[in-house]
Amino acid sequence: MSKTATLNIDGKELALPLVEGTMGEVGLDVGSLRKDTGVITLDPGYVNTGSCTSSITFIDGEKGILKYRGYALEDVCTHCSFIEVAYLLIYGN
Repeated sequence: MSKTATLNIDGKELALPLVEGTMGEVGLDVGSLRKDTGVITLDPGYVNTGSCTSSITFIDGEKGILKYRGYALEDVCTHCSFIEVAYLLIYGN
């Protein structure tokens, strides 16, 4: 995805990249916002902020989704041994 969103701050336009997440959700990359404009973001309760890019976990608390390498965590906990989970962490499948 090479789309952008345009943010206008005091007449200055800034193109911010849109990124696609693991589950198809769209995010706005504000990593350069402070450097480019001096402005920061505010997200009370940390409810709309992705903190990192991860190929290991996916979390959507509102929908009750927690995945580990694409597998539902409750399935991993119920059906996998420690060795299987360690293998999944190291090798990804």
